[in-house]
Amino acid sequence: MATAAFELSDICFRYRGGDFELRVPELRLEAGERVAVIGPSGAGKTTLLHLVAGIALPDRGRVTTAGTELTALGDAARRAFRARHVGLVFQEFELLEYLSVLDNILLPYRINPALRLDTPARARARALANGVGLGEKLGRPPARLSHGERQRAALCRALVTEPDLVLADEPTGNLDPDNKERALDALFAYAERAGAALLTVTHDHDLLPRFQRVIDFKSFWSSGS
Repeated sequence: MATAAFELSDICFRYRGGDFELRVPELRLEAGERVAVIGPSGAGKTTLLHLVAGIALPDRGRVTTAGTELTALGDAARRAFRARHVGLVFQEFELLEYLSVLDNILLPYRINPALRLDTPARARARALANGVGLGEKLGRPPARLSHGERQRAALCRALVTEPDLVLADEPTGNLDPDNKERALDALFAYAERAGAALLTVTHDHDLLPRFQRVIDFKSFWSSGS
């Protein structure tokens, strides 16, 4: 059987000091598959992304991403793994205000010794920015961008390292219809070109026909907020 983009088995996750609990008996995403995750706020969709990326560890169960069992690795090894294999689009952008758009896109190369900032990486950053309409704004700080432009910069940062798996948390939540399509086109074009898997959390049901599969979080059990 081909290596899955990720597999979760017998997962139980709890936040310390809270009453939230997420249980995922089994979940598998195939390499190259494009999947959307829907469900109410507080159901644990963002937590799922953090588990798949190895940002969070479950209290019980196993997480295997791109053939590597993340639940068997320490913090430093998981960070190095994410740098090489996982692209993350955060709901809150996580852009650094003192850096330009270009330097924010290239930030993974500056903070992860597992990555090498070279001429091809810089060229990819500029090509990605041009593709989402930011080519003329690479020298600006995030404070001089609209919400939608900030989201598109975050999307470029997630793709510049050429990850095997892209995890996107509401990647079009701050975009107008035209820019929403532009951002989605960039995500899907990258996934198709690179053979990468894409897992996207969204509340926008108009986007769902573009995905190969939709996971409704009602199929899992969680409590709390």
